[in-house]
Amino acid sequence: MSATETIDIAKLRSQFPAAEQFLYLDAAHQTPLSLPVRAALDAFYDQALNTAGPKKHWLTHVEEVRARLAGFLGAEPREIAFTKNTSEGLNIAAHGLRWEPGDNVLLLEGDHPNLVYAWLGLRAKGLEVRPVPQDGGPGKKWADADTFAPYIDSRTRAVSLSHVMFHSGQRNDVAGIAKLAKQHGAEVVVDAMQSLGVLDLDVRALGVSALAAGCHKGLLVPQGLGLLFTPNDAERLSPTYTALAGMADTNENLAVGTGQVKLRPDAQRFEIGNFNLPAIHALGAALDLFEEVGVRSVEEHVLDLGDRLIQHLDALGIRLAGPVERERRSHIYVLDLRAPGWPEFLASEKVRVSSVRDGIRVSFGLYNNAEDVDRLAGILRRGLTKLSDQAA
Repeated sequence: MSATETIDIAKLRSQFPAAEQFLYLDAAHQTPLSLPVRAALDAFYDQALNTAGPKKHWLTHVEEVRARLAGFLGAEPREIAFTKNTSEGLNIAAHGLRWEPGDNVLLLEGDHPNLVYAWLGLRAKGLEVRPVPQDGGPGKKWADADTFAPYIDSRTRAVSLSHVMFHSGQRNDVAGIAKLAKQHGAEVVVDAMQSLGVLDLDVRALGVSALAAGCHKGLLVPQGLGLLFTPNDAERLSPTYTALAGMADTNENLAVGTGQVKLRPDAQRFEIGNFNLPAIHALGAALDLFEEVGVRSVEEHVLDLGDRLIQHLDALGIRLAGPVERERRSHIYVLDLRAPGWPEFLASEKVRVSSVRDGIRVSFGLYNNAEDVDRLAGILRRGLTKLSDQAA
């Protein structure tokens, strides 16, 4: 039985008005707002408007959402810190890692700039940043332990990569890479921006030291909220910034002496206070939706849509830049359409996609359906004819 048969796609789709306004195939950029998330935001602002802000109640709700988010990820609440975005979480990990000049970190060539910059900024202090080629041989379009094995050594302090690559949709074997890293005493820092809320993640099973993500794509909330997962031994990472929110020995009178700073032993040592309260309320509503649908069903649904898309692409003679193997894919499909004119043509047909380095990126959300895929195939067929005629 397909995921489409186990979840009510029509009901889900009705919660995302933008999905009916145009052909929205750009979840890897940002997902459209849903009605339940909008209602949660409205309720928050109504409270602020009418009660001047019940801050104590709001902070209690933060911890409730933290616990639910932890359960969604297979983690414990103490292992989750709220951040501003993926970049902040990656920088916390990169700057908090213990290393000495001459140590190195391994990165995949072509990974997301925000992941790469988090490490490049440390070169001035003596950290070597080693790019690792993704060439895995004929037919292999993902990274695994064999990808990194020739480059890791006794001075490797970390391997950092995206779980799902933004420009190809490939799903890298993070768990296998983490096993290799552990054998060499290295940490693994993961960007999960393109997998969170789309793939059924068990963050503890991945075996990573830190996992960062924003919430405005798969988790369906507006920009400005992210998370950082670190296992129970969060003390392996030192916070770059320290604030009251990250202290273990806070005084109820907010009096600070000159004694030793005692950090919290958990992930909240990385928080610096003043949460994005509206977005956290929105996240609570998004988690309601996932609890009703099930993230495993979401994963199967977007992979089913990918199967259907690949069949159309084969018939049209359009190559897929990323892997075709179902277990190595995600919700992202990059079409090898790099001829001038494609972005403008698709925009004229009211199709929302992104142009990336290898072509046109199509990315599905839980609100997309089979009719969207078939409609896109028809538009691509017309585009092939039109743009070919223009080139001639």
